[in-house]
Amino acid sequence: MVRSATSMLVVGLTGGIGSGKTTVARLLAAKGAVVVDADHLAREAVAPGTPGLAGVVSRFGPGVLARDGALDRPALAQVVFGDPDALADLNAIVHPAVRAAIDERLVELGVSGPAVVVLEIPLLIESGRSYGASAVVVVDCPPEEALRRLIEGRGMEEADARRRMTAQVSRADRLGAAYIVIDNSGPLAAVSIEVDRAWAVITGLS
Repeated sequence: MVRSATSMLVVGLTGGIGSGKTTVARLLAAKGAVVVDADHLAREAVAPGTPGLAGVVSRFGPGVLARDGALDRPALAQVVFGDPDALADLNAIVHPAVRAAIDERLVELGVSGPAVVVLEIPLLIESGRSYGASAVVVVDCPPEEALRRLIEGRGMEEADARRRMTAQVSRADRLGAAYIVIDNSGPLAAVSIEVDRAWAVITGLS
């Protein structure tokens, strides 16, 4: 494990949809980690007026735009989830901008030198990129629990939730890439203990 000259330790955080990555990221931030949220950067990459949004409209048509000119995410999801080629095309448009934004943010943080930077990247395993991370932390829960959260917590239709889950890398592949696994199948109190354990391992990396 190698840290940068500023002693900044970079850790990748990932997990399947509905696993609770955002909850874990929030708990890690409370411990002092700086969290870089790839989903937030992806939204910025397709904001109105960006080349990313122009590329999405060029590929998928004006039907993926809302009335205000912003990206209609549910409409786009209906197009790409369940169609591997369409999803690959979307990723090819958005991911380069996200990668560049992550690299830029890491350079900025390297100047101030926070102790731990957590890259919250849902598709970290799929991307094949490490971003210089010293370890990969995987948030895990049983698929049936993730499905329940998506339906009850996010209001998704079951078929839509299943399509999104199927579009991701397998649970086995994700766990196989993990240096640390955080079990988020239980209540918040339980995952807090899991995060405490993971934090002790993270801060012990050198």
